[in-house]
Amino acid sequence: FGAPGKMKPMSMNLVIQMLMLIAGAVILMACKVNTREIANGAVFKAGMTAIISVFGVAWMSDTFFESHFTLLKNALAGVVATQPWMYAIVLFLVSKLVNSQGAALAAIAPMGISLGVDPKIMVAFFSAAYGYFVLPTYPSDLACIGFDRSGTTRIGKFIINHSFIIPGLIGVGTGCAVGYVLSQILL
Repeated sequence: FGAPGKMKPMSMNLVIQMLMLIAGAVILMACKVNTREIANGAVFKAGMTAIISVFGVAWMSDTFFESHFTLLKNALAGVVATQPWMYAIVLFLVSKLVNSQGAALAAIAPMGISLGVDPKIMVAFFSAAYGYFVLPTYPSDLACIGFDRSGTTRIGKFIINHSFIIPGLIGVGTGCAVGYVLSQILL
């Protein structure tokens, strides 16, 4: 908190949360929403599923990754040291494990630098950090599945055959290819 009598700036996350709650309260009062019907709506149900998924999966993956970080780093370091282009695959896999682009980059970028991976390669493959679509556990994916009344956005019989896998792979692959070309031209 700080010294008594001294004011400290509030974090942006708290400000955003407070403003969102205030906006929600104003909408409820101004639009005269029947609050008893909120819990029965598709948006609410999808949102609650997403919240539970975020906390459950995020804590589980963080616990796993933190307890095995040294082992994973040593195993992946050998691969990246011999084949620098494998940095993209390692980044992709780690981002799925931790369900976070930022956490994956924070964990893998220092390893890449310490192994001597060319910074141009690392910048080129930043889009590989978007690997958390592989398993449909991310809240936005679950919310889309919950919102879709047509049944076209779904999880198949096998966990990995869902509506997001092909667009996600195309996006990451294209991002890495374009990033590589641009890094070779511009950097």
